[in-house]
Amino acid sequence: MTTILLPKQGHLLEAYTLVHSASTYPTEGAFRARTAYSAAHVVADAHSEAHPILGGAIDWDATLEYRKALWKLGFGVAEAMDTAQRGMGLTYEMAKELISISAKEAKKEKALLASGAGTDHLPADSTYTMSEIKQAYEEQCTFVEGTGSQIILMASRALAASARSAADYKDVYGHVLDGVQKPVILHWLGPMFDPKLTGYWGSETISRAMDDCLELIYQYEGKIDGIKISLLDKDKEIEMRAKLPASVRMYTGDDFNYPELIQGDGDQYSHALLGIFDAIAPAASEALRALDAEDLDRYREIFDKTVPLARHIFETPTYAYKTGVVFLAYLNGYQSHFRMIGGAEGARSVLHLSELFRLADQAGVLVDPALAAERMQLVLKLAGIEQKVMS
Repeated sequence: MTTILLPKQGHLLEAYTLVHSASTYPTEGAFRARTAYSAAHVVADAHSEAHPILGGAIDWDATLEYRKALWKLGFGVAEAMDTAQRGMGLTYEMAKELISISAKEAKKEKALLASGAGTDHLPADSTYTMSEIKQAYEEQCTFVEGTGSQIILMASRALAASARSAADYKDVYGHVLDGVQKPVILHWLGPMFDPKLTGYWGSETISRAMDDCLELIYQYEGKIDGIKISLLDKDKEIEMRAKLPASVRMYTGDDFNYPELIQGDGDQYSHALLGIFDAIAPAASEALRALDAEDLDRYREIFDKTVPLARHIFETPTYAYKTGVVFLAYLNGYQSHFRMIGGAEGARSVLHLSELFRLADQAGVLVDPALAAERMQLVLKLAGIEQKVMS
């Protein structure tokens, strides 16, 4: 077993011995009982001269290889979403290229892809007329459908800043849904993920916002595949799930309570569109295969071990979760460095990353524990923590 010195609170170090010495779960597989998308991160080009704080550059080859790894595990890829730092380092021009590249590869692989269409090409920190927001949504929806990808109709910062009532949301969404060619996935992102989306659907009261959203869904049922909600409130998701039309899916975006929500209550369950699946993909795929086999004990055994890790990665401030997702991809050898567009690798402390390492090991999601320990040591050394991995 490998032992590594990890920092803890109080400027102390403790010897941590890894629980696992080899990969716990396979890196290929498929499942049927649920449709599950993994929102996927992007890999920065660490050799680029582009300034990271201005967005930096993307390593397209490594970014695409990671999507192939997710597809091999049975997941659909939710492309150019907040996990890819959309609007938080990933510009719309970068997102367009990302969607185009993934769509071409998805066609080759016959793989599932849904991509974000929003309004983020509009200059930030301004307000707009509803007509301008409609036009912005139309432009991005036309682009996404032109690549062959399904649309995820992303929540709009511009709409949140400009709308005066729930009627404005219904006006904009109704217009956009009238124009799409195939059913879309709606996207309701809570303010813990993006503070600029506070009061979405026209109310800061969740129950009122939910009622207004449901009214829209019933009106445009034939244009809506499902809705992803990321409110980190399982009771609200269950409440809304029960009120959806039978033809409309609930895609859980709850990175805290996904095992229970995906399992369901016998009559109803959620599908998934989750950022945490980027970090725990092999374990999640194995758990969903257990669900196919109706082995609920195995399903919960696998998933429940990942929940402490997920809650840590998505701890407050929740929007910094992308740092933990990319850090775990680095530990697992899916990329050669721990650098991010926008310089976001600095959004979490070394203590946070050290605890992430512990919890990832305990969850069995380190693909190569020895490699992960070596890379953890490098990160610690850069933070001024000199020590050796001891075997």
